[in-house]
Amino acid sequence: MTSTRTSDTTPDARPERIDPNDVSELNAVFADAFTERYRKDGMVGVRVPQLNPAIWRYAIEDAGDGAMQWRSERGDIVAFNIAHRSGNEGWMGPLAVRTDAQGRNIGKRIVMAGIAWLRAQGARVIGLETMPRTMDNIGFYSRLGFVPQRLTITLTLDAAPVAEPASLLGRLHETSRGDVIAQCARLTTACAPGVDFTREIALTAELGLGDTLLLWDQGRLTGFALFHTAPLIEGRPRDELRVLKMVLADERDVARIADGLVGVAARLGTRRVAVRIQGEYLHAYRTLVERGGRVRWTDLRMTLVDLEPGGARLGMVLSNWEI
Repeated sequence: MTSTRTSDTTPDARPERIDPNDVSELNAVFADAFTERYRKDGMVGVRVPQLNPAIWRYAIEDAGDGAMQWRSERGDIVAFNIAHRSGNEGWMGPLAVRTDAQGRNIGKRIVMAGIAWLRAQGARVIGLETMPRTMDNIGFYSRLGFVPQRLTITLTLDAAPVAEPASLLGRLHETSRGDVIAQCARLTTACAPGVDFTREIALTAELGLGDTLLLWDQGRLTGFALFHTAPLIEGRPRDELRVLKMVLADERDVARIADGLVGVAARLGTRRVAVRIQGEYLHAYRTLVERGGRVRWTDLRMTLVDLEPGGARLGMVLSNWEI
């Protein structure tokens, strides 16, 4: 059993960068902390499983120096915060404090460290997502300067074969992939100035976690969806295609890109597609519900009050603030 003495759970003042070799210990802190959170919310029978180490690797490499952990005097991990930046969009997650170290302002320390790092990197949007039913979390983040935005709603669509095969980045000849990724970056900038998903697209391909679906109109890129098919939970089968980022020049194209995604899922033998819709995109939400989308989960997006709230200037930009 882990000791609960203050000297054993008080973390170092300065964080260290997370090492991928620490994933096993991180996983244990993550699962225990989130299980305890559910218990406090009245869901006593819920046990949060550990995440797929490949997903941890993606999160750590995506965050770079924003992947921070704090150790106790004994050298074990007490808390961690993984802060991500996509151009000028910054967000934090997952982050957790070990259960026997909670209630000592460690949570505030790690959130403020994430904010400081993202500010130093030039982020103009800084936020996170939390469960809407968890009043403790909402109050905690509110006291640190965050304000609630609209809900993010996770919808799932059943996989289904389609007549027209989807255009995927991974199927393109290696010599043309760089140009297409650059087109994805230009489209994102046109829709949401300053936001850039280039690193996430490249890292997903490098780690073999998924692919990027491309939407074309007479040879012009009009949309893309970055997705992962690797199981989120350690030891689970691959049963869900998860959309991490989606950019459309016109929100009305959500039906076309959804058709492509469910077709890819069917071809890969994956049961369903999960899309997290930010609440401002009402047309996209209604369209997916009309096409059989089922509501699976809700998250409350919160952002720092003194920074821009984010979102697209044109079209639609979905950015998953979870790994």
